[in-house]
Amino acid sequence: MPRLTVRSETGESISHDLVEETHTIGRAPENSIRLEDTSVSGRHAEIVVVGDNCYLKDIGSTNGTMVNGQPVTETQLRAGDRVRFGKVEACFECEVVTGTAEPLPRWEGAEARPAELSARPADFANASPFQSKTKSRDQARTAVYAAVGVALLAFLASLIALGLMRAPNF
Repeated sequence: MPRLTVRSETGESISHDLVEETHTIGRAPENSIRLEDTSVSGRHAEIVVVGDNCYLKDIGSTNGTMVNGQPVTETQLRAGDRVRFGKVEACFECEVVTGTAEPLPRWEGAEARPAELSARPADFANASPFQSKTKSRDQARTAVYAAVGVALLAFLASLIALGLMRAPNF
């Protein structure tokens, strides 16, 4: 049986069995699944059950409906889908019918061997989409910084020298 499990802000989970053909979701009291959150519209979305399939439809909500992080207006739900109504998170669950899927093949193991050579190929290029920073030194800027540093040191030395001087005695 398909089920929508809603997680509240407090961490409490409330499961809603989807036994009827159509379920409305929203903040208004007439919805079959009521979500009391200000980010949820009065009539936010609906789930329609057709045979073994469930379809989610956003019905003009203000903050939208997302499935697995993607905004949707209408989509078929699959087991494990993470659904978000405004800021409220939910998870769609359904029982998998046994006997329809093939069993997984038997794993016989894999042989792992260490690499023979771990050197970088000669034609290797950086695969990063970001440009690498090139360190080009501006000689004029370096000379200005050096001159400013020398001037500061000379100024500090003169202040220290003035502080150590004594006034002449007459």
